[in-house]
Formats: sequence, C-alpha cells, structure tokens
Amino acid sequence: MKKLYHYTGCGLRNIYLRDGYKIRETAYGKTVSIEDLDGLHQAIACDLVHYKKKLSGTEFRFIRKELDMSQNRLAELVGTKEQTLSLWERKSNVPVWADRLVRKIYLEFMGGNETIIELVDRLNNLDRKEYEKKRTYIETDEGWHVEADAA
Repeated sequence: MKKLYHYTGCGLRNIYLRDGYKIRETAYGKTVSIEDLDGLHQAIACDLVHYKKKLSGTEFRFIRKELDMSQNRLAELVGTKEQTLSLWERKSNVPVWADRLVRKIYLEFMGGNETIIELVDRLNNLDRKEYEKKRTYIETDEGWHVEADAA
C-alpha cells in the first residue's frame, strides 16, 4: 500500500493524498508531482463548501484563491474592506454571512452560472489590468525601467 502524502502546497494543514502523486529523487533532493492539481484543488474546495460546518480563515483563503480573486476584489464583492478580509483569513474569524456568501459564489461559479462567472472574471481582470499597467517597462539611455503608471 502506498504511503499517504501530506500535501501542504494548498495552504491547508489537513490534506493527505493516497494516490495521484509521484515522488522523484533529483540531484537537489526529493520532489513531488501531482498529476491533476486543478482537479485536486476543485475536490478540496467542493468538500469544504459542501461538508465543512464553518470555514477557517485558511479555508476561506483557499476558496478565494480557487476563484482566483485578490483580497481586494473579494472584499469589494462582499462589501467590506480589504484589511477586514485579511483579518478574517489570518485570525480565522470569518463572519457567518461571509462564509455562506463565498460558498454560494464558489458553487455558482463552478456550476456554470454565467452571471457569476462573468462577475468574477470582470473583477479578476481589474487586478490583471492594474498589474499590467504597473509593470510596463521602457528602455531609455540609462537602461530598462518600469514606466510610470499611465491612465
């Protein structure tokens, strides 16, 4: 029987894999590859939203990341401040209403609700555009530099 692998790469402490991974020895030590990482993360998220009584802060963060949302964008969506959402994730003090709302958003997103998918994608694209805007490089006589934010 294959030994259980304690998978901590998702940020959760209680995830163990029986199968679907390979351990390889390299010149730099052991490395682990997971065959279907997206499928694994989806299974973990579905388990959390369906069966976990109350999400911890790390579980809440895991669901947020599965939606590919920044703290800022999820805070906007649920009507709170980014610092407040950060505290929920760090201190495991997620209000019941936020717990229920993020579960519902995830379930609707994964269930193919086009309105929710479009909303989440639109919010995520705002972050991508901000990142792209802040990371435009320009070559000058002095070398390469990040270009100043442009509207």
